[in-house]
Amino acid sequence: MAMNPSEAQPFMAPPPPTGLTYSWQNLRAQVPISRQSGFASCFTQCPPRCGRNREPIVDQGSEALNGGLVRDDQASKVVLDDVSGIVEKGDLCAILGASGAGKSTLLNALTMRNVDALEISGERYCNSELVTPESLTAQSAYVQQDDMFIGTLTVREHLQFQARVRMDRHFNAKERMDRVQEVIAHFGLDNCADVLIGVQGRIKGISGGESKRLALASEVLTDPLLMFCDEPTSGLDSYMALTVVETLKNMATEGKTVIITIHQPSSQIFEMFNKILLLANGRVAFHGSREDAEGFFRSMDMIVPQYFNPADFYVQKLAMVAGKRDESQSQIQKICDTFQSSMWGSQLRDKLAKNASPEDSASTKVSIRASVSKYKVSWWRQFSALMTRTYLATIKEPLIAKVKIISTLVVSLVLGFIYYGQKHDQAGIMNINGAIFIIITNLSFENIFAVIMVFCNELPIFLREHANGMYRTDVYLICKQLVETPVFIITTTITVVILYLMTGMNPDPLRFLGALGIALLLTQVIVSFGYMISCIVPNAQVGNDISPVLILPFMLVGGFFLNNLSIPTWLIWLKYISWFKYANECLVINQWSGVEEIDCDEGVDWGCIHTGDEVIARLGYDKANMTFNLVMMVVFSLVYRLIGFVVLCIKSRRRN
Repeated sequence: MAMNPSEAQPFMAPPPPTGLTYSWQNLRAQVPISRQSGFASCFTQCPPRCGRNREPIVDQGSEALNGGLVRDDQASKVVLDDVSGIVEKGDLCAILGASGAGKSTLLNALTMRNVDALEISGERYCNSELVTPESLTAQSAYVQQDDMFIGTLTVREHLQFQARVRMDRHFNAKERMDRVQEVIAHFGLDNCADVLIGVQGRIKGISGGESKRLALASEVLTDPLLMFCDEPTSGLDSYMALTVVETLKNMATEGKTVIITIHQPSSQIFEMFNKILLLANGRVAFHGSREDAEGFFRSMDMIVPQYFNPADFYVQKLAMVAGKRDESQSQIQKICDTFQSSMWGSQLRDKLAKNASPEDSASTKVSIRASVSKYKVSWWRQFSALMTRTYLATIKEPLIAKVKIISTLVVSLVLGFIYYGQKHDQAGIMNINGAIFIIITNLSFENIFAVIMVFCNELPIFLREHANGMYRTDVYLICKQLVETPVFIITTTITVVILYLMTGMNPDPLRFLGALGIALLLTQVIVSFGYMISCIVPNAQVGNDISPVLILPFMLVGGFFLNNLSIPTWLIWLKYISWFKYANECLVINQWSGVEEIDCDEGVDWGCIHTGDEVIARLGYDKANMTFNLVMMVVFSLVYRLIGFVVLCIKSRRRN
């Protein structure tokens, strides 16, 4: 349902008792050139607009670098050059500028988010208090340009989860759900409240305008004093863009402090801003009210024509014109220098001085603010809410609930018919051992790729929500693995039951249960390895490309393609870190232990294998290794998960 801007009403929630003034002084950001190229960058960052797998920091890729200043030594590119500003309670401030001006980079620096590829210096203050990432996250909200949701949830389910983890702990369950309903009504999401959010190209869901309003609603739930929005009108038609900005204007009217970046606002939208900040080549060209902006440019004989959109006029004056780079650069420098020496620049410096506290040292301020936790609820509440969401997302995900189980069933049946009805004779030895290795190989590739495809695509959502102070890293990993474990148990059981019975392996029920138990433990090792790879690589494509390269050596020393006693000395270490070796030895021992009679071909007795123990010995295995092999698989499962957890913690910390 479309929402008429004129009908938007302020929230019924009481206004906050105090406002918030946010200021920043001498912000400087530069990009080390060495981080932008090289083979190692394949594993630490991805190209601009690389989809939903990673959010590049430098002004979404091109904006900060195209117009940034370059130092003589070429060691780094300056993206922001001593940028200062202030936004007070009740202000709706728009950051404007041409492409390459540094708008999104400035917003990232102000929010202390997505700054892992930048070197940033400068100060940021909230009501004269020097802020830290934790304290800023606790009292602000950030609506980023790319909307990221779990597409298999409905709008209501998404907002309910947000309310459970983001609203202060003193709210009870009823108050949280009432707040969700209030936000749904305010943003005109009633008609799509129980509709799936959707996944582009796979699951039909809500429209682009509804998605943008949902992103705003998610942040407004906590009634933040300070809100940042990166391109909130991007991808929307003029009416929906007006609706979104009208909502932000209402928030500012209620006493909030709102800072946004926006590209080419219409004249109607521009009139809603009571303060603007014009950027050019990473410098401040103007910062103040709309009326003062017109006066400043008039003082430089740059008069906005009648019936001309002022925003377009300002951006044109600050743009790098193709073929006139030197002239454009000279004009931009003149405008920026003039503003610094003008009365408007002097007034800005006076306001900044009042909102800062020069008498208090930076170290004192940081130590005061560092004690503020960015998490609104306890560990247990985070766990409960995330378990519920992960469960709903998993059971409604068609790739898991339908495709994965059906594909496992089909592949297992095909392999079962190929190995159907093997006997305990000389040919059967090779065929049964081949079926065992096929089980290991199939479980390995099937589960690793399944983990990488799902986990890598969800990782950007985790990084954003973790940066928003919604839940901890350990909570996310625990919930993810607890919910997905039953799925892996089901698919593994399907594979083992079909292949074991159709192949005609050891008919002893205890041997069957032993094989199933070994396969389930093997699956945990494989899934753990998949989690580790997913945490290390930047996106699913890289993970799918490097996984076979890592798995192939493990498979070759697993005991099927190369006898365990024939592995070259210089590669002997490789078999000790191969789950193929441990799982294959366990399954072979489980299959052939206790088999006392194996048929020989008629009339041929030489070279025959007569017992199961001989089969085990021919492969270079030892029944005494069974316990050690099982322990090693448990160790691998824990170590891979631990490595993944550590890498994920490092990734999440780097974003702040």
